[in-house]
Amino acid sequence: MSQAEQHLADFIVNLRTASVPAAERRIVRRIVQTVIGTGFAGAAEDGVKALRELLLESGGTAQATTLVYGDRLPAHAAAQFNGTMCRALDFCDAMAPGPHFGAALFPAALAAAELAGGCSGSEFMAALAAGAEVGSRLNLTEAQYNGFDPTGIVAGFAATAAAARILGLTRQQTLHALALAFNRCGGSFQSHVDGSLGVRVVQGWMAETGVRCAQMAQRGITGPQNFLGGHYGFGHLYGRDTLDLDAVTAGLGERWKLRNVVFKKYPSCGVTQGVTELTLAWMAETGLGAADVRSAEVRLPPYAHRLVGHAFHVGANPRVDAQFNAGYCVANALVRGSSKLRHFAPVDIGDTTVQEMTGRIRVIADERLDARGHASVDLRLTTRDGQVALRQLDIPPGFPGNDLDDAQHLVRFEDCMAYAPRPPSVEQRQRLLRAVEALDTLGDVRELLPLLSPR
Repeated sequence: MSQAEQHLADFIVNLRTASVPAAERRIVRRIVQTVIGTGFAGAAEDGVKALRELLLESGGTAQATTLVYGDRLPAHAAAQFNGTMCRALDFCDAMAPGPHFGAALFPAALAAAELAGGCSGSEFMAALAAGAEVGSRLNLTEAQYNGFDPTGIVAGFAATAAAARILGLTRQQTLHALALAFNRCGGSFQSHVDGSLGVRVVQGWMAETGVRCAQMAQRGITGPQNFLGGHYGFGHLYGRDTLDLDAVTAGLGERWKLRNVVFKKYPSCGVTQGVTELTLAWMAETGLGAADVRSAEVRLPPYAHRLVGHAFHVGANPRVDAQFNAGYCVANALVRGSSKLRHFAPVDIGDTTVQEMTGRIRVIADERLDARGHASVDLRLTTRDGQVALRQLDIPPGFPGNDLDDAQHLVRFEDCMAYAPRPPSVEQRQRLLRAVEALDTLGDVRELLPLLSPR
């Protein structure tokens, strides 16, 4: 067994909230706020009703609570449902180059807290921080993922780490829980490219994985202890024999990788954030809009282009088609002067003005942008009178180095509440936000439940 597996397990078991720096605790609170908001907003999205019906039909011991609806399900099933719903709008937290941790991490941790019969806010914070850090440490490069869905590869480790900590697993049990999670890695970006609901389903599976793997390890079920450095371990299969295992745990607990979490300003794929920002900034600067634009050209790094650079078409799941299409994001911003959750609803996606504008936008892969960063983008706009404007951006809003402030986080949250089919009252929202801000001081995180599924 390599030292990396042992170090991760030790870190998860021994971390204390007092050892988590204030900046990282703030990031964890923002993850929780973000996931809660997207959960409420995604409660009626495609696939959510069907999954709810399926899980209720399957039955089982009532152990944990679903967000918004307040159903009681087995803990792993509640985590799966909540994770799927919280990812349905793709407006949850993310990380470059791609995994979405929070929508697996928080649902798994919350279900584990109910399963354990309660969990203090301090312990919950430690579990979330440990999970987010473990997931961040295992995040790979674009070349290593090479088409795998990053969420399906590493978010399960984050969720499992948090659930194991909350359920009180020993160091050895925690190691086996992570090893079992290794066997649940999977998922392809083809789900995104094809506009399928598989994107959000994978997220739910990763939340479920966290609870299930912790439960199994607690009962003595073992996984491959050499899950990172073994001959057929993570480093070989997903790291493609280029993963530095020593770097995975170097400075663990001292240098925090979770600070690389991304919080989206706009409700679409992370690699569309920059071009949306450039479009809106150009409009604000010039006072011009869609009627003034003859054509537009978007240049993206090849990895981003493969994900969001294809020609736009409306398929069986229009929201996914639009979320993962740079052309649509530019056209929407030009036509509507903003980018809100409602703009990615099927009725707005089908708007003929937006569709016509989308047809005038070319999206090109440009290898030169690789040197500038994962989410770099160039936007060239040509007006009807022949003027050409070039705008460039390397760090989109919400990415490390261009962080959203508290006011912008609140705008995101309120956009989710405005879109939510079953939003809590204003007073309940205020109580919820205060509780999240005081997360690590709560006597029991189950105090959140009445606010997360208000009747």
